[in-house]
Amino acid sequence: MSRSVIVLGAGMVGVSCALSLQKRGLDVTLVDRREPGTETSYGNAGVLARSSIMPLNAPSLWRKLPSYLGNRSPALHLDPARLIAEPGWMLRFLWEARPSRLAARVAALESLMAHTVPLHRELMTQAGILHRLRETGTLKLWRSEAGFASAQAEHDFLREHHIESQVLDRQAISAVERDLKPIFPAGLLIPANASVDAPGPVTSAYADLFVNRGGRIEQAEIRSLTRAGSGWAATTDSSAFAADLIVVALGPWSGDLLRPLGLNPQLGVERGYHRHLRAIGSASLSRPVYDVDAAYFMAPMEQGYRVTSGVDLSARDAPDNHRQIDAVTASAREAFPLGDVVEAQPWRGARPTLPDSLPMIGEAPRNPGLWLAFGNQHIGFSTGPVTGEILAAMITGETPIADPKPFAPGRYIA
Repeated sequence: MSRSVIVLGAGMVGVSCALSLQKRGLDVTLVDRREPGTETSYGNAGVLARSSIMPLNAPSLWRKLPSYLGNRSPALHLDPARLIAEPGWMLRFLWEARPSRLAARVAALESLMAHTVPLHRELMTQAGILHRLRETGTLKLWRSEAGFASAQAEHDFLREHHIESQVLDRQAISAVERDLKPIFPAGLLIPANASVDAPGPVTSAYADLFVNRGGRIEQAEIRSLTRAGSGWAATTDSSAFAADLIVVALGPWSGDLLRPLGLNPQLGVERGYHRHLRAIGSASLSRPVYDVDAAYFMAPMEQGYRVTSGVDLSARDAPDNHRQIDAVTASAREAFPLGDVVEAQPWRGARPTLPDSLPMIGEAPRNPGLWLAFGNQHIGFSTGPVTGEILAAMITGETPIADPKPFAPGRYIA
């Protein structure tokens, strides 16, 4: 008789864990309060970011801090109430930015990102949605001549890690994206990255694949976790589900469920916004672009052109603050012919981030059978499938496709 598993959370990470466990013969039930792919996994630029191997809190963060003070930068909004409420997380996030920690964290991220595009391509093929995959790369853009030095430095860094990129001047940028306005003298094209035209529906299609292979999805609000004999039980607003193993993949809500068990994963939350706009006339983009100086992604999507904001470090459930998304929308209009806004209000979501910018993948200390898969921060959509493969291999005694040690829960949970 196969072991039973309940996966809590139907975002990209949770759905991927369910698929990887199912593939190995386990009896899997997926539980979430919402339909698959309608929370955090819905709101991103749709990038499969092979090149995202530099941690969010790289040592360069220290020199950027003065520009973030006063909330004048579109890249970051810091709510003083959050700083007062969570000083420990903020300080540890900064402490992890010291240079001596950088190489190990880059190597850990690279071990994940190397599998991003191949695993997604495989799942999209199996789910019958390969038409949603664009292997046209991504384009980073700088608004000043000084951007050439930044583009060249990133090109050199990526080359050291065998990731192809091309430094572009204004004319070359126009050749790659003819409808961008000529306001960017420097750019970096990264062909190794890919993207999708609708992240939410991609996650939903993976969930459909899970169901078509015999998996079960239950829509319910998860209230608590308890031991049940040699296994675990998840109590919801409608019933309880028991299994041999539990996987917590609830993204920014994971800590809420673990703290009553005496487990504090040191999980922080970054909020973000996006809105969709229609292009004017026949203007189009072939790939997502990132405006470095104005701090936004603009990505062609099924719903229109999605413009994403920088990081909002307010409390997870605080009221919306549209300062950043309004600022970057204005900047995006400077760069590309954008017309009407599609939705009445911007979308807002939250991303789960651990102090070292690495996910937590593995069994919880002192709690056999309780497995954790969260903290994938801005690369959760990219790294969901590899997270699932690592976790499922550990559960079934296989050798994971990436070393799980850097992602061990024990680095934050005693």
